[in-house]
Amino acid sequence: MPTPTKKKTAQRKNAAAAAASYFCGIDIGGTFTDCVVRDQAGRLTIAKALSTPDDSARGFFDALTVAAGKMGLTLDELMTRTELLLHGTTLGTNALLERKGARVGLITTAGHADALIIMRSVGRSAGLPIQQLLHVSRHRKPEPLIPRHLIREVSERVDWSGEVILPLNEEEARKAIRELLAQKVEAIGVCFLWGFLHPEHELVVKRMIQKEAPGVYVTCGHELINKPGEYERSAAVAINCFIGPLMSRYVGKIEARARELGYKRRLVIMQSSGGVATAAEVADKPAFTIGSGPAGGLTACKFLGDLLGHKNIIASDVGGTSFDVGLVHEGQPLTGSETTLNQYTFLAPHLDVISIGSGGGSIIWVDPMSRTLKVGPESSGANPGPACYGRGGKRPTVTDANLLLGYLDPDYFLGGTHKLDREKALAAMKTVGDQLGMSPIEAASAAVQIVEFQMAELMRQMTVQRGFDPRDFVVYAYGGAAGAHCVTYTRELGCKTVVVPLGSTASTWSALGVQSADLFHVYEKSELFLAPYNAERINEIYEELEERGREQLKKDGMRPDEVSLERYAEMKFRLQIHLVEVPVPAGKLTAKSLAALEKAFVEKYERLHGKGSAFTSAGVELGLLRVTARGRIRRPSLLKRPASRQNPRSGQREIYWSGLRKKVKTPIYDWTRMGAGVKLRGPAIVQMPETTVVVPPGTEGRVDAYGNFILTIVDRFAVTIKG
Repeated sequence: MPTPTKKKTAQRKNAAAAAASYFCGIDIGGTFTDCVVRDQAGRLTIAKALSTPDDSARGFFDALTVAAGKMGLTLDELMTRTELLLHGTTLGTNALLERKGARVGLITTAGHADALIIMRSVGRSAGLPIQQLLHVSRHRKPEPLIPRHLIREVSERVDWSGEVILPLNEEEARKAIRELLAQKVEAIGVCFLWGFLHPEHELVVKRMIQKEAPGVYVTCGHELINKPGEYERSAAVAINCFIGPLMSRYVGKIEARARELGYKRRLVIMQSSGGVATAAEVADKPAFTIGSGPAGGLTACKFLGDLLGHKNIIASDVGGTSFDVGLVHEGQPLTGSETTLNQYTFLAPHLDVISIGSGGGSIIWVDPMSRTLKVGPESSGANPGPACYGRGGKRPTVTDANLLLGYLDPDYFLGGTHKLDREKALAAMKTVGDQLGMSPIEAASAAVQIVEFQMAELMRQMTVQRGFDPRDFVVYAYGGAAGAHCVTYTRELGCKTVVVPLGSTASTWSALGVQSADLFHVYEKSELFLAPYNAERINEIYEELEERGREQLKKDGMRPDEVSLERYAEMKFRLQIHLVEVPVPAGKLTAKSLAALEKAFVEKYERLHGKGSAFTSAGVELGLLRVTARGRIRRPSLLKRPASRQNPRSGQREIYWSGLRKKVKTPIYDWTRMGAGVKLRGPAIVQMPETTVVVPPGTEGRVDAYGNFILTIVDRFAVTIKG
């Protein structure tokens, strides 16, 4: 019988647990769906479930179910107590890549029906991997998202200043709508020439469509992109309509299921800009979610970098399908305004993250022409997955290679919840090795080196080719497969330090990143200003944009003290095309502050392009004014990792080290027993519940106060094992 005191203590604990609230972040990748649940004290529970490409919503709730089980809760209990549900998704990206979107029609200005088909001249090669770029004769334009027979022209014309030259012919518009509806389109885009300066024509047509066919998805060009670029705006409209119906259904399904389970608040979704938006806004503008998964990881890197004092970070994410790289420089993630996917280029603010097809599921193969070993970009995905998953995959992957080399414990994959089949991995790798006269182990070692050098090359492109010295950066390695490869690609790049953030949590890092993001909206106004600038007009525009931001965040449920606004301007030298984004101070702008802005532009231009490169005699143009509106969401608070007196070494096993070309018995460390302050020296393997870190010879590892596993490369050319 428990004593009265113990009984009261247990009751208090149960009451506290019942009252606890949670933040849940879910990120869907090509192979796994990751979940991070954070409680009020800052404790993190991480979970992974196989992605379900046939129905992504199922994988979403599968991951939440695994997390709930780890916490001793049912899914209903977790959802009922969840304060905020946050989601990063690749659904729109995958739909575009696989061309599994809606049947779309387009209404545009008479004489401009072919703008989307013609593209820019670079459209034949935009976004192609280097292997295809080398074969110019094979360059092709992508298949149009909207075929020519589903594009209609309407008489209307607005000039560059926004003045109406020819009023909208509403009869032609009505005819165009009815013709497209007769073609069974699911979505219609409306994008007129200079429509962003005079949106009334687009809005009139949108209302006509909604009246004729209320169930048809509609996007106007000015609603997405508010600046010049006829093709880029048309492409954005086409993409938004192509993925819009799918994303709307998906978001609605997630929201409905979450409500059934007891979730009473809003669903927010990661955008490529590094912020989150409400589900309703994402349903209207799904194009801005393209690249949202990698953006989540980079956002988390900035969050942790601020805590650890790392101002320059190379963010490297090795997932099942891809390898993603982004940069944090001087404390801020690098951003871009132009996105290319599937050879389509459109304008959208985004964190600058570049991806290649090099991940744990990347297929290892032999080029029949050159008889050389290749890795990726094709991936086995979640279904069937690597051969060692035992789900029907027959072709070898990087994960199969890691298993054969001894990096992975077949009985402890994902904490022992998934068993790996070494014999199936061996049989798959043998099919490749036999073609090259290599043993399966030799082929596995060669494939791992190839994929690691591919990773290092992308990191080199993101740093050296942009004028950054990688030796000034710390590498953050996350994603399920990063720990196995991060030391090699970091060493190859010339960096010295790798951070595996929060240890095992690194495998679900992008899901944590969604939780560290703010509600984020971008408002832009395109208008040309030449020195001496019209300060009155510029102030008027910024005030209008800021008011729109405040109103939107108020609708999102944010309090005034949770709102922050930032101003930017895009500037360039006359006769040039390269734009530079410059921060603009808050408050009333004067001739003096605008002169200071021009000076800041010149300084940043020369920092980007070299001292003396500024073409000051040409004069400066200010062409775009931008306001970013942030609603601050409660950020994760990281707990300190306690020290541990347990012996973290759990045994040893044979590992094949490529430098020695043989297997060597290597110590194995159990992450769950590694407290703050633990140090080790390679060679070693650190087994974590959701990932594995390979510590090669010449490398030292330690656990810091927050539970980050920090690797230091002390001997760049170490190939021998001492001791």
